[in-house]
Amino acid sequence: MQPYKLFSTLVISGSALLLGACHSTAPQVKSNRHKAKAYELATVVKQPLASSIQLPGALEAFEKVSIYPRINGFIKTVAVDRGSRVKKGQLLLQLEAPEVMQQYFAAQSRYHQAAALFAGSRDNYERMLATSATPGTIAPHDLELSKAKMIADSALMNTERSNLAGAAAMKDYLTVTAPFDGVITERNIHPGALVGSATKSEDKPMLMLEQEDKLRLVLQVPEILSAQLQEGALVTFKVNAIPGQQFQGKISRQAGTLNNKYRSEAVEIDVLNVNGRLKPGMYTEVNIPVSGSSGAMVVPATAVVTSTEKKYVVLVKDKKTKWIDIQEGNHHNDSTEIFGLLHPGDQVVENATDDIREGEIIN
Repeated sequence: MQPYKLFSTLVISGSALLLGACHSTAPQVKSNRHKAKAYELATVVKQPLASSIQLPGALEAFEKVSIYPRINGFIKTVAVDRGSRVKKGQLLLQLEAPEVMQQYFAAQSRYHQAAALFAGSRDNYERMLATSATPGTIAPHDLELSKAKMIADSALMNTERSNLAGAAAMKDYLTVTAPFDGVITERNIHPGALVGSATKSEDKPMLMLEQEDKLRLVLQVPEILSAQLQEGALVTFKVNAIPGQQFQGKISRQAGTLNNKYRSEAVEIDVLNVNGRLKPGMYTEVNIPVSGSSGAMVVPATAVVTSTEKKYVVLVKDKKTKWIDIQEGNHHNDSTEIFGLLHPGDQVVENATDDIREGEIIN
């Protein structure tokens, strides 16, 4: 019985030692796993990040004018209608106003009368001047009076000439012509209607003329991107009303000032509309290139952590983490521009999350 007891004791002791060994090694394995945890780091690079952004825009006529009557009169004829394509200088409508024509003919008559008086007084002065070459034939006083009358008649003639020019201009207002090539998009008058500056019907123009072979694409660019646009840069855009087709244009003008309400800058893009498929008023989605900011730092997009309070990156320095507040700029593929207290060559956590605490020691 003694050998059996000894074996049992050894087995129990060995089991106890084995269990003790298992319990003593478990914390050591857990600690090793914690120390093995690592983060991928990315290097901060200073360079502008060229990219493109999508912004909504609207097409407008390159030139647009509302045609109102300059003087009171009756519509005599209307040579165009809605949808008519006209050339610069083409007759649009004719007004009639008898009193205007009477004023013109009266001014013309007065001018001719003043011109005849001036011609007679000038001839008289020239004859007296020639005669006065012989001493004692013409009194100097009479010669001076003749010269003064000639000057007065000349001034009267010039006055009547100006009056005639004014009357002729008023007469020309009876004929309305197109100021540029375009399309009549609105017509609100008919022959026989009385029109004038004081007889506007609901303040509507007689005609509306728009240039449609060339359009303006107008969009509002946010303040942070307005300094990154390049004049003459080629942009592409799509029109909601014409799906599946892409159009092109060039940045032509920038307002140079920001809208106080929306903090954006108006930008215009000239668009050639040769086939006439595009119409003023159409909405567009514009893909516009931006050059990036020269003072921006570039990091992977996954390095930026967005919380409910701020945006930041996790800087790693001397194996300790530090949160650095940033502002984002352009995005391109998997990179993004940031602005903050960072320097080229700094190391940030590439796949950062809000689980990483500030001041944490990492390997």
